[in-house]
Amino acid sequence: MIYKTQMEAAKKGIITKEMGIVSDKENIEAEKLRQKVAEGSVCIPANVNHKALSPEGIGSGLRTKINVNLGISGDCKNYDMEMKKVQMAIDFGCEAIMDLSNYGKTNTFRQELIGMSPAMIGTVPMYDAIGYLEKDLLEITAKDFLKVVEAHAKEGVDFQTIHAGINKRAIEAFKRQGRLTNIVSRGGSLLFAWMEMTGNENPFYEYYDEVLDILREYDVTISLGDALRPGSINDSTDAGQISELIELGALTERAWAKDVQVMVEGPGHMAMNEIAANMTVQKRLCHNAPFYVLGPLVTDIAPGYDHITSAIGGAIAAANGADFLCYVTPAEHLRLPDESDVREGIVASKIAAHAADIAKGIPNARDIDNKMSDARRRVDWDEMFKYAIDPEKAKAYFESTPPKDRHTCSMCGKMCAMRTTNTVSYTHLTLPTILRV
Repeated sequence: MIYKTQMEAAKKGIITKEMGIVSDKENIEAEKLRQKVAEGSVCIPANVNHKALSPEGIGSGLRTKINVNLGISGDCKNYDMEMKKVQMAIDFGCEAIMDLSNYGKTNTFRQELIGMSPAMIGTVPMYDAIGYLEKDLLEITAKDFLKVVEAHAKEGVDFQTIHAGINKRAIEAFKRQGRLTNIVSRGGSLLFAWMEMTGNENPFYEYYDEVLDILREYDVTISLGDALRPGSINDSTDAGQISELIELGALTERAWAKDVQVMVEGPGHMAMNEIAANMTVQKRLCHNAPFYVLGPLVTDIAPGYDHITSAIGGAIAAANGADFLCYVTPAEHLRLPDESDVREGIVASKIAAHAADIAKGIPNARDIDNKMSDARRRVDWDEMFKYAIDPEKAKAYFESTPPKDRHTCSMCGKMCAMRTTNTVSYTHLTLPTILRV
């Protein structure tokens, strides 16, 4: 093979098999896509060892993608349950799954996941470091952390969250300003603790070139983690967040110089009026690299409903330039999500992504909405269920209180507006030709 990564191929003028698949999915010219991959505004996470992958593109001009977080913890170690969640994510057409397992030997579950999943697989090596290395945090050396990165890459992981931006300069900014909720990133907090205990620089920053060499070998996309993302609306857009973002911009260029594909991760918790500006600043500082956001969650007082606070922020973020949304479930801040939580989180995130695609003018994004509207005009329930994001729930709601007349629903009955106008023979009230696509 004359290239190691999708970016290297793109720079050499080569349209890879993966680019061809993404081109067809996105209805974009293959050459235009190649140019976007070459410049870094689009990435195609596709580890050479992930044979079950159906490639997806993330970035400028493409559909907004969503990620589902899964994995076991010390209190919930049911791998069978996690695989059920995996299958649910795949059935809903989610483009990515992150294995965030942080207990014991996680590679058995991860290898099974990679072996069967058409979705991209991501990990956070810091979560796995203690279990994989069988060492306490203080005993882990800088080079030890790189061993975990390499192990995940060999297994077939398509992207890895690497918290390389939380270096000593960023920590100084964080300490100087102070925060209400300090550091809320799990990986970031572990690195911060290790740096404070040892007095050493962040190993992923100090040995960044070695990290890139590992990722390049397997074409793993680096997802530059936001260790200093705000964990409350009080802490958003502060010195720590922006200082780290500046570092991530420099790290982006260093990765591209080695043909390693990049995503940049972003906030976090943030008031709605700050979101658009944050998207603009990120794209500017990080040279239009794809932006991967958690939420943002637009208020801090809705435990049990944070899939909603996240969907509100995610829709605004994606409409203003974010390319990839990490789902949030109703269980956020409370527990490991169960199957029901995962379902609710997926649907909320898909709604946000689709709403943003309409706002961004993604080609053909509105088509399915027009089909749904036409089905509603004709009161064709089976067709409406077909176009619904969650057909099963929509059908269950309808059938739970069935109407006497199937040409209405139980809320309006004979007063249904659609039924009334359909009964009247005023053809000018409908748009059958335009909408029937």
